[in-house]
Amino acid sequence: MRSALLLFVLLGIFGTSAIAQDIRYVSDKQFVPLRSGPGNDYRIIHRGIPSGTKMTVARTSDDNEWAEITTARGTSGWIRSQYLMADVPAALQLDSAKALAQSTQDKNRELEEELNALRAERTQLTEQVSSSDSDLEALSAELSQIKQVSGRALQMDIDNRRLVEESEKLRSNVEMLQSENQRLQDKLRNDEFINGALAVLLGVIIALVAPRLMPKKKRNSSWA
Repeated sequence: MRSALLLFVLLGIFGTSAIAQDIRYVSDKQFVPLRSGPGNDYRIIHRGIPSGTKMTVARTSDDNEWAEITTARGTSGWIRSQYLMADVPAALQLDSAKALAQSTQDKNRELEEELNALRAERTQLTEQVSSSDSDLEALSAELSQIKQVSGRALQMDIDNRRLVEESEKLRSNVEMLQSENQRLQDKLRNDEFINGALAVLLGVIIALVAPRLMPKKKRNSSWA
């Protein structure tokens, strides 16, 4: 007797867990009333369950025309099974896709602004590199002129050392600017790749959602 009772309790527990996983959504009908029992003769306990409401189906009536549900907020009652669907309504999916598309467009605008700023910075760095090259050429020319002066050997040596130090500093600056320029170019390529990836993602999302948005012929139904 105890074993049978224990088996009955276990079956009840596992059966309840399995039913609790039966998730449904209210269909595209905007407001569906919730009744206290499986039939139109039961009183209405909630007049407006909106489209897209997520709920758990506990059980169905014998004729499968009514389902006992519980919403995420704890509201329980009976609703016609014809207004329940396994997937989120297409209208809500469209709103989600539009929001994602808008977010993607905003991100693209931000990336484009950042890209323009990086291009301007790259142009400035390129000009600085060109200016440094010109200064380096001017210093090299000055060094050549100093070497040609034979009557001032000591002063030429001092000036030569000074110019060499300045030349090394300029070379270091040039190398640093060139390294920074390369970094900016790599970042620009990465940003362009991200823009392309976002565009492809948006296309995939639209391709997946668009077929669901096609109007479907609905079966005629009426309240009993």
